[in-house]
Amino acid sequence: MPIQSYPLSQLTAFSSLLLDYLDEKPNLKNLYQNSPNIAGFKNQLADKRSFPISNRQTLVEVLQDQYQGIENKPAIEKLLDSNTFTVTTGHQLNLMTGPLYVIYKIVSTINLAKKLKAEYPTFNFIPVYWMATEDHDWDEINHVHLNQKTYSWNTQQQGAVGRFNLEGIQDFLQSLPYSLPIFQKAYTQNNTLSEAVRCYMHELFGAEGLVCLDADDSRLKSLFLPVMEADLLDHVHETLVEKQNQQLNDLGYKTQINARGINLFYLIDGVRERIEKQGEWYKVLNQSIQFNTEELKQELQLHPERFSPNVVLRPVFQECILPNLAYLGGPAEVAYWLQLKGIFDHHQIPYPIVLPRNFALLLPQVEQKRIEKLGIKISDLFLPESSLVRKYVLENSVYSLDFNQEIESVNPILEQMVHKAKQVDPTLEGSILAERQRWVNGLERMAKKLKRAEERNHETAIRQIQQVKAHLFPQGNWQERYDNLLDFYLDKPSLIQDLLDSFDPLNFELYVIPLQSPNA
Repeated sequence: MPIQSYPLSQLTAFSSLLLDYLDEKPNLKNLYQNSPNIAGFKNQLADKRSFPISNRQTLVEVLQDQYQGIENKPAIEKLLDSNTFTVTTGHQLNLMTGPLYVIYKIVSTINLAKKLKAEYPTFNFIPVYWMATEDHDWDEINHVHLNQKTYSWNTQQQGAVGRFNLEGIQDFLQSLPYSLPIFQKAYTQNNTLSEAVRCYMHELFGAEGLVCLDADDSRLKSLFLPVMEADLLDHVHETLVEKQNQQLNDLGYKTQINARGINLFYLIDGVRERIEKQGEWYKVLNQSIQFNTEELKQELQLHPERFSPNVVLRPVFQECILPNLAYLGGPAEVAYWLQLKGIFDHHQIPYPIVLPRNFALLLPQVEQKRIEKLGIKISDLFLPESSLVRKYVLENSVYSLDFNQEIESVNPILEQMVHKAKQVDPTLEGSILAERQRWVNGLERMAKKLKRAEERNHETAIRQIQQVKAHLFPQGNWQERYDNLLDFYLDKPSLIQDLLDSFDPLNFELYVIPLQSPNA
């Protein structure tokens, strides 16, 4: 079975906002800057040419510090060249790379850099993985799914996860059913979770030029000071986002995020808590820390690293410190980026091209055979199991189980009866209509009984459908949102290369990638 791809619109799994954005519907044009296609990058290159050389120098200095001790470093120094730009994806610091889609994000970003180099050869393009080291939602990332079982690292540490030390992680590593030397090395030879993730991502993708950035650095935060000051003191961003949200709501789209009066956390070791203005005081929630206005200004100037952007401002921080052209994310990320252009315009920061990362379904050989035998369309696999079973039974029944035609054929007779009854005795109309409804209800009950009987005739096929769904959509989740790389990589070490060879970041379709059994 060759690799196949399916348009996202066929899968009934993506929002109308994402699909309309990719179709470049006119009603969304003012929510972004340049179009999500190869031609749009010509304008994006021109927009980003003004990126300050001083910011490049700071970025390179930070990256060189972060890559100390790592062999075969990526070409960090190229970022000093005004003809070098980045394309970026970002994600939390999941254990063991987390769900498959994290890998898909990175591969999509690497391939976009390659595609841009082929189209615009006089420029250089570096793929960047923005490590969400300041995120503090440990419960979201403290586990990994292997063989559809969950393995967790239990630690009492709090605050920015990138700063977590790795003491005690050995128990977690030893509990895993399998591992790879690169992960053992990453988690046992580094001091923090941020360093460990950089280590194994470099092992997996360093040869492809991937740069891993930890933006939790005072030098980088200094470049972001004007935006943070505007947020803390002037509270300008909430209104800007609300305006864009209103436009999306008026168009019938759902919004993903909401801005606050202050969109920054206070960040110190063990603590990442929201800052809130209460009267004349700026208070750090759940802490005894507070500032008046002058104290806050001083704290911001002396310790910019103690201020951490939330989901509203993180994209803006990214574009302040990177000579970046595009951001690749999941469907929800694309949606919330479309809520933020007002902030970029306010600060006169070029808004990047926002792209969905590639989507994939890895299809083991046993599931390929089942699907082919059943005659199921790949796109139908994304239906709920009950809908898929019902569709299969209807399509594979010898006799039609749809009584609509019979009901329609009898309707004229019932209408004549109602008409005659009204002429004889108008009070009989209600009784005739009630009898008609009882008759229709009886037919519908009979149809359900016939469908259940037909399902019994297809018990073996239905059981196989359920097995396919259980393997490809574990625990009711998309495979890419649940399964880990190691579930496939150990049997197929070429998997990452296969993804690199297959994904086209500007082809907005689902890739179905068949996997041969290891003995084939």
